[in-house]
Amino acid sequence: MDNTIRIVLVEDDETIRNGYAYLLNNQEGFKVVNTYSSAESAIKNISADAADIFLLDISLTGITGIEAMDEIKEKAPKAHIIMLTVYEDADMIFKALSKGASGYLTKNSPTKKTVDAIKEVLAGGGPMSPNVARLVIGSFQKNKNSPLSKRETEILEQIASGKSGTKIAKELFIDAETVKSHIKNIYAKLNVNSKADAIKAARENKLI
Repeated sequence: MDNTIRIVLVEDDETIRNGYAYLLNNQEGFKVVNTYSSAESAIKNISADAADIFLLDISLTGITGIEAMDEIKEKAPKAHIIMLTVYEDADMIFKALSKGASGYLTKNSPTKKTVDAIKEVLAGGGPMSPNVARLVIGSFQKNKNSPLSKRETEILEQIASGKSGTKIAKELFIDAETVKSHIKNIYAKLNVNSKADAIKAARENKLI
């Protein structure tokens, strides 16, 4: 009986895609049966690929990884999906997990972590990168009576991680003026006048 773990990799960055394929194909008992640059292509070949594991980029162009999950799970109900991302975004993480993702890894995870995650998923576990796990745990510890909206909290978390307004706008797919407006509202709600004071107040009150 062939116990080879069959993997399908869906990633729109060619360099990352080829890198994962090379590394995983060199692991004993692993076989990358196909790689795709889009969810649309992967969905068309689900039956033929007969994958045990889908490594799925969360922010694909066209149909996103999160949007693709329902169809993948419908057509391959026994397969496991591990999300790959550069984003450490609580909202995206919970969307993926609520749709049935078995694991959630950032793309800078070491090869061993990815290999171990695949094995862990097949054994019934739910692997996450340490930074993602901290974000998930932290969300359960947040103040449930926060004056900040979900989006304001998200932006303040990004600010606290050192990201600029321009980078936040790009990653959240909103314009820079919208980010500035949210920051202004955050300052008003927390009664502060600077990013440093906003971060300090938010952490002291467990808002982030």
